Amino acid sequence: MRLSAVDIAIILLYLLSTIFIGLWYRKKARQNKDSYMLGGRSLPWYKLGLSDASDMFDISGTMWMVSLCFVYGMKSIWIPWLWPVFNQVFLMMYLSRWLRRSNASTGAEWLATRFGKTGPGVSSSHKVVIAFALLSCLGFMAYGFIGLGKFIEIFVPWDMIKGYIPFNMAPQYVPHVYGVIFTLFAMFYSILGGMHSIVVGDMVKYSIMTVACIWIGFIAAGQLSGHHLNVPGGWYSPFFGTHLGLSWTGIINEVNDKIKSDGYSLFGLFFMMMTFKGFFAALAGPAPNYDMQKILSTRSPEEASKMSGFVNIILLPIRYTLIISLTILGLIYYHQMNLKDATGAIDFERILPAVINNFLPVGLVGLLLAGLLGAFMSTFSGTMNAAQAYIVNDIYIKYVNPQASTQKIITMNYIVGVIVVATGVFLGFFVKDVNSVLQWIVSALYGGYIASNVLKWHWWRFNANGFFWGMLTGIVAAMVFSLLIPDGQLLYWFPLLFALSLAGSIIGSYATESTDMTVLKSFYSNVRPWGFWEPVKQTLLADDPSFQSNKNFKLNMFNVVIGTIAQCCLTILPMYLVLKQKIPLLITVGILAVIIAILKKTWWDKLKDY
Repeated sequence: MRLSAVDIAIILLYLLSTIFIGLWYRKKARQNKDSYMLGGRSLPWYKLGLSDASDMFDISGTMWMVSLCFVYGMKSIWIPWLWPVFNQVFLMMYLSRWLRRSNASTGAEWLATRFGKTGPGVSSSHKVVIAFALLSCLGFMAYGFIGLGKFIEIFVPWDMIKGYIPFNMAPQYVPHVYGVIFTLFAMFYSILGGMHSIVVGDMVKYSIMTVACIWIGFIAAGQLSGHHLNVPGGWYSPFFGTHLGLSWTGIINEVNDKIKSDGYSLFGLFFMMMTFKGFFAALAGPAPNYDMQKILSTRSPEEASKMSGFVNIILLPIRYTLIISLTILGLIYYHQMNLKDATGAIDFERILPAVINNFLPVGLVGLLLAGLLGAFMSTFSGTMNAAQAYIVNDIYIKYVNPQASTQKIITMNYIVGVIVVATGVFLGFFVKDVNSVLQWIVSALYGGYIASNVLKWHWWRFNANGFFWGMLTGIVAAMVFSLLIPDGQLLYWFPLLFALSLAGSIIGSYATESTDMTVLKSFYSNVRPWGFWEPVKQTLLADDPSFQSNKNFKLNMFNVVIGTIAQCCLTILPMYLVLKQKIPLLITVGILAVIIAILKKTWWDKLKDY
């Protein structure tokens, strides 16, 4: 362990600040259900956007992305499309506005605005989306939990403290013990202060990370001046062909094994499958997690769009400054680091903590550790808040105690928060590594979610029964696939998974009557989606000849395309900057400037027009 008194003081000060924030906002959070879950819908879009970006700046994802950057270089910018990261562009351009117009508190509550409160399949659709939301929330909590534990283990080896612990611990479970300790801090401030404390805590953490990332960027750039990066040809280029075209033979031979185990050698095929899946995942809108809760917490539909756009600007440049800087230091000092895990195998996810532990100055180590601990806590607390909202709002209030007082609702939030955290921690003990749970979430579970949630926006005949059977078919198929198919191959089975879920959605919809036309008219006139809504449109026109439907499909898709290009520019710009790639940097800045000028006219100036 290489923590100085200064570093330890910074970390303790941050942890104490989270406790203070929770206590400070405790009273405000207890005012009512909306204040606890959604911050009373009074928080400005830029604060929510910064908080949402902080939730995405998670420690497990950053460890994974540093390992990707180390292995794949500039081509690593494409692999996070697995989420897909460009779903934020779809949200920014139009989907956040559509979602916010519902005035719902959760994704399950939103279903009532689309399918009504009664009718065939309504109750089942409500239950299946709650089940999916809880599965995804618990999956993300386990993902963050194991990443944090692996991170802390580098700085506090078990051998240093096992003499003070009254029990023995198998080496493979050491990260889980550390995960439990810091999870308790996240649980405390988020349960007490609700959305208010989560947002303020995220702002504190982001400020720390910004200072630390800029500082480490200068260090990496300075180190690069005196060293040559020993990387294979093509490492500096984001472009690729059918094959990956990176060979680490004679440089770091073990990296070739990592590429093979990841399954990315046929990069062209991988990219096509990833983009195909990502497009439909983005069309489906946000999954029922912290991202959706932040959108529903905004003050207006226009602010919801601004918030989603702000996430890209506030997250990508800072995060990728950190990623490329740690990668550079990891490449320079690779042979001085011990990346072997408890089993003796090389674990490239340990690059991030190993670099921090061995090659950064006093003070910066403390800032980065505080910021990355905060990254874990913000992701964990945001996810926990979403899970609480579904259990309390959509199960307890709806089915158990509809007349519950504010005091009972807040008490139930406390109890549910503890249970959700305990469950997420328990599941974390069964997680092998960060990548395995990530692959399960994005390739299997989310694969089953997509078909039903694309149709709910774009097809009038899709009803609650279709939603239930589409979701159920997709989730069950995803579970079966995840058991039978190796992690690295799940993505290639997505078309079959999507087809099964789509078939369940369509058959389920036609098996029962369509949604009541009154509900459809209310939804269509309020949300104003584009798609296959002609019968509903004609009914509205018969009632009101002045009614105007949404004709912005082409404009929205144009904005999505150039917005995705801008997102890629924001991602790669700090990488070129730290690597001192002057010509690519100037080209990137030029493209970004042109796109910003276009979006000012085609998006920002038209936020209230569609």
